[in-house]
Amino acid sequence: MPRRHRSSTWPRRIPLRDVSLYVDVVGHGEPLVLMHGGPSADLWTLGAFRQLADQFTLVFYDHRCNGRSTGPRVSSMTWENLTADADALREHLGFDEWAVLGHSFGGHVALEYALRYPQRVSRLVLLDTGADSRWARENAPSLLRERGWDPGRADLVRRWFTADFTPRDYFPIFWRISSADMPHHGFRGMLRELATGGWRTRMRREPFLFAGRSLLPGWSVTDRLGEITAPTLVVAGREDFVFPPECQAELVAGLPHAELRLVDEAGHSPQDEFPNQVLPAVRRFLAAVPDPRPGPGG
Repeated sequence: MPRRHRSSTWPRRIPLRDVSLYVDVVGHGEPLVLMHGGPSADLWTLGAFRQLADQFTLVFYDHRCNGRSTGPRVSSMTWENLTADADALREHLGFDEWAVLGHSFGGHVALEYALRYPQRVSRLVLLDTGADSRWARENAPSLLRERGWDPGRADLVRRWFTADFTPRDYFPIFWRISSADMPHHGFRGMLRELATGGWRTRMRREPFLFAGRSLLPGWSVTDRLGEITAPTLVVAGREDFVFPPECQAELVAGLPHAELRLVDEAGHSPQDEFPNQVLPAVRRFLAAVPDPRPGPGG
């Protein structure tokens, strides 16, 4: 049985392995760990999902080198460490297994986690993510040009996802391209994110630059998706420029037990744009009676 967690003791830092992870645990019921995007964002960017705390134990945390987590230098942010941190947190909290939700870069971590720790994943939710870094690094700039962006501004997107800029340019570029995240609901979506805790977000440039230059170039697990046996829900905005519908189709085609939910008129953060669609879909998926896992050779 998982340990009980008193809300008065969270959020806090938990020393694990060679890091101190900033963690927040809320709610009650079956556990769900939420892996934030970025990298450079933190757990507060997934605040919309706190509405699920009436039915699930929600475990939010900042990846190593992100948000308020502390520890070694950014070069330690490898797939091996990112996934091992998550599993050490699971063990520390006393869960035999948990459902895993990953948004954007957090979806990459979730996929790596499901491949490395398959027996620990009861269900998998992939939110606006992909199994190959080329979608953001190569496809996003050309897609925005097709949508009417001028070449100069579209090139900022290329520079953003390839980390082709200096640390001082991080925030200026971020603000110039941020409207692409929520093409129809930017202001309203931003207000929702701020209201659910986004105002607490601590953005850090170093992990984003490291990932763009060292972690993500050439990264792909597309040819290994068939190894993931956990029931999977793939959710994305139909107008997401980072991981468009073609990317989601690739995910669903490669995953043995996946279902797809595209949200009309939503971009890269449908949980903030249309929470009334995304949250019920996630709730139903997580609460569904699971099918028996296939045995060896079956």
